Parts: sequence; structure tokens; C-alpha cells
Amino acid sequence: MAFDGTWKIDRNENYEKFMEAMGIGMMKRKLGAHDNLKITIQQNGDKFNVKEASNFRNIEIEFTLGVNFEYSLADGTELSGAWTLEGNKLVGTFTRKDNGKVLKATREIVGDELVQTYVYEGVESKRFFKRG
Repeated sequence: MAFDGTWKIDRNENYEKFMEAMGIGMMKRKLGAHDNLKITIQQNGDKFNVKEASNFRNIEIEFTLGVNFEYSLADGTELSGAWTLEGNKLVGTFTRKDNGKVLKATREIVGDELVQTYVYEGVESKRFFKRG
């Protein structure tokens, strides 16, 4: 589908502010802003396989649209939630296990880029990926 392929981080918008809102320390924020993230997405109907490779970790996540699953961020923050498809956007709603606060995430194709948007505690950040 449209999301299928390998996507390499190109640039960030307001990412350090977002990480700060998430409670990530300054050193990890500096490193996180230059994580060299590469995402490989394969969609088969309602099922997704996502591989994330960065300077910090390599993980593989499998999820089904609308079905809750557990996920840990690179800094160790544990979340529980689900992705849904709304029009041509993947929309994720995740609840932090440590404080019950909600992290919203969307993935959409805009032109030739994959745009990943995060919203947490009123702070919005975008990460832009190019096929690669």
C-alpha cells in the first residue's frame, strides 16, 4: 500500500521540544534529534509490520489496525494503544503506562514524504522521511 517501503529520516520540526515535554533528559534529546532513524513498513490488509532501525536500537513491531498492543519508546517509556486508518492517515493513540497521559501519532504520505506527527501535552512535533 502507500506506506509500504523504507523511509529514512530527512528532518525534524519541534522534535526536541516534544521530547522535553515527554520528560526525556537533555543528553537523550540531543542524541534523539540525530538518531538516523530508518523505518520499513509492510502492510498486508489490516496487518502491519514495522521495522525501526536507528543509532540506538533495532526493533520490529507487528500490529493489526484497531487492536491494542504494547510498545516501548527508545528512551524506555512504555505505552499501550492502537493504530487505526482514518482516510489515508494512520492514527495512533497511545497511553503512557507511567502517568496515564496520551500520546497521539499520525503517519501520512504528503507528496513524496512520509510525515510522522506527534502530539503530547499540547506540544506538536513532525518528523519527515524520504524513501530510501
